[in-house]
Amino acid sequence: ELGINEEKSCVEITATVRSVGKTGVEMEALTAVSVAALAVYDMAKAVEKTMRIQNIRLVEKHGGKSGDIVLE
Repeated sequence: ELGINEEKSCVEITATVRSVGKTGVEMEALTAVSVAALAVYDMAKAVEKTMRIQNIRLVEKHGGKSGDIVLE
């Protein structure tokens, strides 16, 4: 999911993943957000030369061995 935050002048990207397996899918979610950010960068680089990709992080996780984690 992509959203433009006009107040912060940025694009906010969110990935939601689910699995029926026993392993976590955090890396897949982080990869999805990273690739989406790179695609946005590639499309907008001709217009905005000072763009930065930043603050890619896990926001929340439910289930698995470590239980629920909510960071925001």
